[in-house]
Amino acid sequence: MFHNEKEETLTRSELTQLQDERLKKVVKWIYTHNDVFKQRLDEANVNPDTFRGLDDLTALPTMNKKEFREYFPLGMCCVPKDQIREMHQSSGTSGTPVVMPYTNNDIHQWGECMARCYKMAGAQPGDVCQITPTFGLFNGGFGMYHGARQAELFIVPASSGNTERQIRLAKAFNTKILTAVVSYGPRILEVLAQMNETLPDLKIGIFGAEMFSPNMKKTISEGFGIDAFDIYGMTETGGVGTLGQDCPDHSGIHVWEDHYIVEILKPGSNEQCPDGEQGEVVVTSLTREALPVIRFRTGDLSRVLSREKCACGRSHIRIAPITGRLDDMLIVKGVNFFPSQVEQALLEIPGVHPQYQIIIENNHGVKDVHINVEAEEGVTGYMVEKKLKETLGFSPKGDVFKPGELPRQAGKAQRVFFEDKN
Repeated sequence: MFHNEKEETLTRSELTQLQDERLKKVVKWIYTHNDVFKQRLDEANVNPDTFRGLDDLTALPTMNKKEFREYFPLGMCCVPKDQIREMHQSSGTSGTPVVMPYTNNDIHQWGECMARCYKMAGAQPGDVCQITPTFGLFNGGFGMYHGARQAELFIVPASSGNTERQIRLAKAFNTKILTAVVSYGPRILEVLAQMNETLPDLKIGIFGAEMFSPNMKKTISEGFGIDAFDIYGMTETGGVGTLGQDCPDHSGIHVWEDHYIVEILKPGSNEQCPDGEQGEVVVTSLTREALPVIRFRTGDLSRVLSREKCACGRSHIRIAPITGRLDDMLIVKGVNFFPSQVEQALLEIPGVHPQYQIIIENNHGVKDVHINVEAEEGVTGYMVEKKLKETLGFSPKGDVFKPGELPRQAGKAQRVFFEDKN
């Protein structure tokens, strides 16, 4: 159950001491190896020689995607270009993409974190692991691969798309572990049903890159008959799995605190949230070389669930599954809500499928929301409207479609669409 039992079970005092030492080291590293970081620390009056580690954490300036985009592609890199061995980047759909470079040590650190996630999910050396995220600029496929190598798994590098081929591969090689973006899970189930096939050898599913609502997790777990895990990580932290995952106890996402410091801050401020209160996840990487992030404001919303040792034996902090992103929040008719709330409500209606669209209509400055969903015969628009009104506080328009009628996308599912009716 452990990839690195000593580090995964450090006591709270041991973790704190290690974080303190590594934070001091990484602050000196960025100050002496990159002019952008040096200028930011000078402007914040942070002197690496007198920096006191965790006691001075809140003195460090926060950062966000803006800095990555301003200094695209490698303006914040802390090593010479000839030491970079790999790079990945975000899609850039909302602007200049975020680039993350890797040294050999960074790739090993990524694989270490990811291997812990595999082992925590129950993977054993030699287990067949089918990797369905894309092998490309998106970090998902390669992150799953680096971790599977360190965990000594039998890798089926299927990459994305061609779901019928994915199923044939899984049956031919007796796939035990499936990795995918969240929305691809229901798509595989859909095609399995069309092919009248099952995957009896599949036992573990690791899903990430999108919001993973409790009801979507239940749909995937019960549909495959597997244990489904919520994996956490992003381009800026070094990729999938770098931050952590939930364990078989499913009592929160374990964050690898020997590699990362996680704070929960009140949105728009530098004020720390007390444990249990929802706020923005802010991350500091402690062991990355090429581009460590310092108090990176992720935009993700979560809360600290526990700092105590888990039933699984791990001592690292547990945070709640991500419930939404600050930049994903929608405001319609004076009501604030997140797409994940819509998903959670829809999947509570018997007969509703996990395929849906949230269409924000702008009609001469007046916003309205239209929600389309696939469902079995017998599910009516009234039933959907009633449930969403209970959840959101207002009645959105919407239509119910037969299963298979709404469009599918390769990779991450697009859930929100904007229509200007002016």
